[in-house]
Amino acid sequence: MSLIQSPKPAPTPPTAPSPAGAATGADAERPRSGPAALLGLLTAAGGPRYAAALLVDALGTGLLRPFLLLYGIGVLALDAGTAGLAMSAGMVAGLLVLPLTGRWIDLGARSLPAAATLLVRAAGSVTLLLADGVAGFTAAAVLLGVGSQSWPATHAAVVSTLTEGRTRDAALAAGRTLRNAGLGAGALLATLAVAGGTGTLQLLAGVTAAACLLAAGLVHSLRVSAPAAEAPSPEPSAATAAPTTDPALRRITLLSVANLPFAFTFDVLEVALPALLVLHLHASAAWSSGIFVGNTVLVIALQLAVVLRLGERSRHTVLATGGIALTLSYLGFWAAGGLGGTAAAGAVAAVSVLYTFGEILYSGSGTALVAATAPPHLLGRALARWELSMGVGRALAPAALTALLAVGPGVLWPVLAGATLLSSVAVARLRPRG
Repeated sequence: MSLIQSPKPAPTPPTAPSPAGAATGADAERPRSGPAALLGLLTAAGGPRYAAALLVDALGTGLLRPFLLLYGIGVLALDAGTAGLAMSAGMVAGLLVLPLTGRWIDLGARSLPAAATLLVRAAGSVTLLLADGVAGFTAAAVLLGVGSQSWPATHAAVVSTLTEGRTRDAALAAGRTLRNAGLGAGALLATLAVAGGTGTLQLLAGVTAAACLLAAGLVHSLRVSAPAAEAPSPEPSAATAAPTTDPALRRITLLSVANLPFAFTFDVLEVALPALLVLHLHASAAWSSGIFVGNTVLVIALQLAVVLRLGERSRHTVLATGGIALTLSYLGFWAAGGLGGTAAAGAVAAVSVLYTFGEILYSGSGTALVAATAPPHLLGRALARWELSMGVGRALAPAALTALLAVGPGVLWPVLAGATLLSSVAVARLRPRG
């Protein structure tokens, strides 16, 4: 466990990557593909205890949205609008806390903030069990929102401290693969809980609280903190000047702004495509379900393999390429909608494969790019800004996408394609020169 006691050593001088895209040293030892690669990378940062915490987070993420809404409606007898408003309050609270989480990470904390996010989620689940009305449900939603919004940044900080280079990218990709699997498994558990009645929903809330509490203890036991070299060095200027004048952090801020259209990506699958298929193309809802399942399976199967395969490529280039693929898919959805009938639904399903490829490139390079670009002593703030842009984009997406689609598909897809293309160009231009 020496890796956990003393995080990654000072980076060695860079060497040319092998043809397969792996670096020398620790990177060269990682498994290339398949289940062994996934298992090895999940335990690369923190060992089995941290991998168990990742599993809890993945299942909790899958449960969160359907479970919270169903609990509010089925157990507390709230109307859907009230429950949805409380969940939105939880998301907003989580976004407001993100900058504080980033500063906490920059103080040198690593495993403690990650454990705290799980502990807050455990408290949210307990609050849900004790709730008897709108106030209790809102308090639970806020706690769950804060814990869930802060987790990605704290997780990336832990991985960045215990790994480096392309091993870090692959470890982050492995975590996302598990997270996507957890989305499906959690949603299935929520569905089964509904069939079992309110008692099953309450049992599920209790199990979630216990699992998050256990995972928090496991993560905290790792005792990971930033090495002394990562602490900010004294500057003659004011203490607050460093974060605002650091060129790398300014670049990450611009990347985070460019990320806003990219963040709409996930709600295209969950909001725009179902609305297009059912409301405009009058296709069966089964088409939407099939596209969603297909997307999930492809992401789980290909995310890690693609990250490993593109290990030699610039992260800026991969992210920009993902944006171009998404842009082409949006134009493809626009063209497919003009066919009408079953042919249009089939064409949308076919184009969704290109969309999924763009999503894989985007999600596999975004956080990795920020982690690789950020100065070590500003890692927390950099990750928080990236996750904040992600959260703001996802908060705006449902309303923006449905409003544009209400005007017509001929408005939605060109606007979305144009915004994503501009973001891709911005990402490419933000690549350091020389």
